[in-house]
Amino acid sequence: MPLYHTLGKIPHKRHTQFRKPDGTLYSEQLFGTIGFDGMYTNMYHEHRPTMVKEIKKQYSVAPKIALENNLKSYRFKGFQVKPEDDYLDSRKAVLTNSDCTIILAAPRHSIKDYFYKNTDADELLFIHKGTGKLRTQLGNLDFKYGDYLLIPRGMIYQIDFDTEDNRLFIVESRSPIYTPKRYRNHFGQLLEHSPFCERDIRRPYELETHDQLGDFLLKVKKKDEIIEMVYAAHPFDVVGYDGYNYPYAFSIHDFEPITGRIHQPPPVHQTFETNAFVVCSFCPRLYDYHPESIPAPYNHSNIDSDEVLYYVDGDFMSRNDIEEGHISLHPAGIPHGPHPGAVERSIGKKGSDELAVMVDTFKPLMVTEEGMKLSDESYHTSWLDH
Repeated sequence: MPLYHTLGKIPHKRHTQFRKPDGTLYSEQLFGTIGFDGMYTNMYHEHRPTMVKEIKKQYSVAPKIALENNLKSYRFKGFQVKPEDDYLDSRKAVLTNSDCTIILAAPRHSIKDYFYKNTDADELLFIHKGTGKLRTQLGNLDFKYGDYLLIPRGMIYQIDFDTEDNRLFIVESRSPIYTPKRYRNHFGQLLEHSPFCERDIRRPYELETHDQLGDFLLKVKKKDEIIEMVYAAHPFDVVGYDGYNYPYAFSIHDFEPITGRIHQPPPVHQTFETNAFVVCSFCPRLYDYHPESIPAPYNHSNIDSDEVLYYVDGDFMSRNDIEEGHISLHPAGIPHGPHPGAVERSIGKKGSDELAVMVDTFKPLMVTEEGMKLSDESYHTSWLDH
């Protein structure tokens, strides 16, 4: 999100002397993307952020592929993912390709015994159930039902959950996640026709600064492996920073739907983009107001992208027998559309209360073994007239 933010104390000029009250220097760190060409932040630490004491075990968390080349439409029953105590253990990859991984998680407990950093990917966490606080080295964000949490790659974080009943829909992206460029002017400001604006973006508001030495376990994800490292200084020792690269929150409830006289195509729901996939938010909205409009979506061919829809809440007009937490996969190469009867049922309806998150990928997705555990094997025949 190209929006300047500063928190804590920083020197007047970057890359200049910035001293503590005792006269010693704070340690400056550039936290950037795309080499030195992308968004970046300058942060200042109490201690050097390079003090590794020990590298411990290393193990794979790579998704195990069950279906590599797939033309079958699937429905996955996401709430069948069993809750687990540990946050990382609870993350179950359902769909994946070389650009992104779609994950379901039902963690019971907060991260207390370690810190986590994903060096492979930006993480977009959608909060389906639960409240709490995302704690990062660049400050904290409160979260609740309906929030997207965007965590840039390389960001060290912990999560505090208020209860044990938590459900997360997570997208890992191996390219940076941005707001749609067609909604921004050449200065980076969100335009008047954008379905959200800067007021809706919640930036870190609370900076934790721990001036503490000891043994701090950091679990780092790299190339689909977790590498456990022990650092000599507390990872949350930043006294201040400024820049454009930081975590932020956006609520799906603050997305303002774009409507029209006839059915609008999925891009009007777009919320985030990368060079490899888009994320859309389907929110409660008024239906089309042409006197002969058909609110149900028309059949369309998935030639260039796989379509994934995560159902959050409400009544899903175009689908039969859909419940919250379900995921539908409609692969590239075949058409898809409303279930039998959905078109006629939609005529005359004035609005929708549906809430869903859609991910459209430009490369085909592979189904994992974890995904197959949740699959409805008969879903692909549900368009037949019975």
